Amino acid sequence: MSEQETNKPEEQMEEAAAAEAAAEAQAGEETGAEEDVVAQLKSENAELKDRLVRALAETENVRRRAEKDKADASAYGVTAFARDILNVSDNLKRALEAAPAEVSEDLKGFVDGVEMTERELLNILERHGIRKVEPEVGEKFDHQFHQAMFEVPTSEHTPGSVMQVVAAGYVIKDRLLRPAMVGVAKGEPQKVDQEV
Repeated sequence: MSEQETNKPEEQMEEAAAAEAAAEAQAGEETGAEEDVVAQLKSENAELKDRLVRALAETENVRRRAEKDKADASAYGVTAFARDILNVSDNLKRALEAAPAEVSEDLKGFVDGVEMTERELLNILERHGIRKVEPEVGEKFDHQFHQAMFEVPTSEHTPGSVMQVVAAGYVIKDRLLRPAMVGVAKGEPQKVDQEV
C-alpha cells in the first residue's frame, strides 16, 4: 500500500470529525437560534397580551363613560329649556302677588286661572325632576342653593341668615338650576363709646 492510501483513512476520519463538529456546531446554532426564536415569540406574546388587556380596559372605560353621558343627557338634557321656563313661573308668581286682595267677580276667574296655571307648571316641573328651593326667613344662608343679592343690617336675626326671598331657586335632580335670590342679615355695626 502506498502512503497516500494509508493517509486516506486518516484524512477521511479527520474530515468526518470535522463534519461531525460542524454538524454539532450547526445543531448548536440551530438550537440557540430556536431558543432565540422561542424567547422572541414569548416576548411578543406577552406584549400582545398586555396590549389586549389595555385595549379591553379602554373599551370598558369608553362604555362606562358613554352610559354616564347618556344618563346625564337624559337627566339634564332639558336644563336650558327649564331655565327659560323658570322666567314664566316667576312672571306668574309676580302676577298673583300684584293681584289685589279683594278681586271683583268678573276678574275672579282670571286670577283663579293664573293660580291654576302656576300650580300646573310647578307640577310639570316637579315631574321632570325640577323642584323649587324657597328658603324660609331666618334660615341659615347656604351658598350652594342661595345667592346673596343684598345685606340687611338687623339685630333681629343672626348674621348670615336669610332675611328676604327675592326669587325662588330651582334644582334639577341633584344639580342647581338657579340659586334662590335672597337678602342676608348683617349684624348691626357696634357703637363705640367715645371718651370726652
